[in-house]
Amino acid sequence: MAGIMYGIGVGPGDPELMTLKAVKRIRQMNVIAIPHKEKALCTAYQIAVQAVPEIEEKECLYLHMPMTKDREVLNKSHDEAAKTVMEHLAGGEDVGFLTLGDVSIYSTFAYLAERVEKEGFETRLESGIPSFCAVAARLNIPLVTGGEELHIIPASYQISDALKLPGVKVLMKAGRQLQSVKEELQTAGLQAVMVENCGMPDERVYHSFKEIPETAGYYSLLIVR
Repeated sequence: MAGIMYGIGVGPGDPELMTLKAVKRIRQMNVIAIPHKEKALCTAYQIAVQAVPEIEEKECLYLHMPMTKDREVLNKSHDEAAKTVMEHLAGGEDVGFLTLGDVSIYSTFAYLAERVEKEGFETRLESGIPSFCAVAARLNIPLVTGGEELHIIPASYQISDALKLPGVKVLMKAGRQLQSVKEELQTAGLQAVMVENCGMPDERVYHSFKEIPETAGYYSLLIVR
């Protein structure tokens, strides 16, 4: 029998926010895959190892996922990663791919799953706590109430039109774009709060628009009203 590829969401940063199911699934795996060349630099792995120390004893597949929007480069990396995973699946081994937050939200797993499924292999998703839910809890605020709409927006793309949408806007991974994001918010007359590296040792919380700096880490998330 062929193995199954599992996408395992490890939550936003705090290992205590990993689900019992994610922990159980990792313990069941003999092969773990990470979207990085090094364990020490892979955020998802560093979260998981705190909750599941025995992960260190498992075989690890290092799948290089470059941070680029170059479609050709991305396709090549995804093809190579899928090929590596399928070699193990074909041998009957299950593979657990670790991903930050929830595996269904802007996760590289989706690109691998598409390729793996095309070749006839099975994939399954194990949910994790999304970063925007963890950020709202850290700020001690409701994310949405009543009939409010909620819009999840990748901040590394054009956001002008998205900011015109009604309801609450979540800007994910805004750190590298903070200066332009702040300018857009100011122009639109919107207010925002932000958490950088939620649940991680270097977490920073900003309770008002004025507190938000011009630059911050990649894992910075804004809640905009």
